[in-house]
Amino acid sequence: MQNTTIEGRNHDVESDKAWETSWVRRALLTLFTYLAMSVYLWFIEVENPWLSGIVPAAAFMISTLTMPFFKNLWLKYRADN
Repeated sequence: MQNTTIEGRNHDVESDKAWETSWVRRALLTLFTYLAMSVYLWFIEVENPWLSGIVPAAAFMISTLTMPFFKNLWLKYRADN
């Protein structure tokens, strides 16, 4: 019975990790960032809010793409100490 519980937990952890690193999650977060910023910019009457909303969404996507590199770099130097 205990093995089933541990296996179930391991499956859940693996699923969560797969979701956290998936392109689907990144794409959805980028889309939601774009929509939220574009609506906000439209509300405060910025010129071309739907075009301007691309900038924060792109910045978010770039930050999610670079984080694994910086995480690995941090882990490498942290392990040396």
